Amino acid sequence: MSPATVACPTCGRELEWTGAPFRPFCSERCRLIDLGAWFSEQRAIPDDSAAAGAAAEEDPTEPPPK
Repeated sequence: MSPATVACPTCGRELEWTGAPFRPFCSERCRLIDLGAWFSEQRAIPDDSAAAGAAAEEDPTEPPPK
């Protein structure tokens, strides 16, 4: 059985999962590039709370979310 390999999310380089100190990244450089993308808001987790708030405003019989 061969060790599991994964692709670095930043550069795509293949690396072995076990023993990789910066996993899932291949290097500290790729890790910092990814972190910078989050800080500059190039990456974000979608927020569904705005859609839920708009739906609640349409139905006046529902209590407001807490």
